[in-house]
Amino acid sequence: MSKLLRSALSGSDWKQNELKAYNILVQTEDAQTFFNRELLSIDHLDPNLLSTEETNITDNFAPPTAKFLAYLDRALRSYPGEESEIDDLVRSLLNITGYDEAGTTLRTRCNIKLAICGETNRSAKTDVCLEHVSSMILLLVHEDKTISGTDPEPQVIAEAIASFQENNAKREDSGQDVLDAMTVPCVTMVGTQAGPVFYKVPVTMELSECVRAGTYPKNATVVTRCAPPKHQPLAGMEDPDNRRIILQYYTTFREVAKQCWSQFIANM
Repeated sequence: MSKLLRSALSGSDWKQNELKAYNILVQTEDAQTFFNRELLSIDHLDPNLLSTEETNITDNFAPPTAKFLAYLDRALRSYPGEESEIDDLVRSLLNITGYDEAGTTLRTRCNIKLAICGETNRSAKTDVCLEHVSSMILLLVHEDKTISGTDPEPQVIAEAIASFQENNAKREDSGQDVLDAMTVPCVTMVGTQAGPVFYKVPVTMELSECVRAGTYPKNATVVTRCAPPKHQPLAGMEDPDNRRIILQYYTTFREVAKQCWSQFIANM
């Protein structure tokens, strides 16, 4: 693997070869192992959000519910490659499930600098990210470009590495010690049909420096992932049962994500 070709690729060009070239392994875990807890209850959410089948009929619904269902309806009707529709849906999902709190902002289409193979002018572009008031990147969401069938997994891992580099640069600029490791919480979305995949990406200084230099890390990086089961395999979030499961996974992942980013925003 150490002899695999490494090129100064931007994050959008990463494929499975780049994961092999930087000794990155991805392992699937069940929900109990991945979250290290039972799935959290979502009974506090608006029942209309969980039971409505007609996503285009939202009269008399609470504004957050009506807005989410409107974004879902637009995403369901969008053509492959219409990323803005999925961006809007993701932002609404993160709002509904409590990610965007005081001191954070949701941003779309952010370019994050990526130092790779001796080049410093490359970048990784995330579709949606959650950012701390200190400008530290907390969470990444990357969509599958269904029009070309590109695998979003290597791309979101590249974004996590870029976030590690960017976050440490911001810590250094503010007089804080740089960190040897950060676990970056990430999500990939494949339209509205396949559902999300949740990731914990542990980025170490060794991995970051090897990417920066274009060399093979001695130690493997093990990324873990988890995806919700589908109640109706041929349906997506338009199916209320699938929607409930997905919202429950997002809600549970929020607590895992907070544990991850609390370690790298300390004192910021």
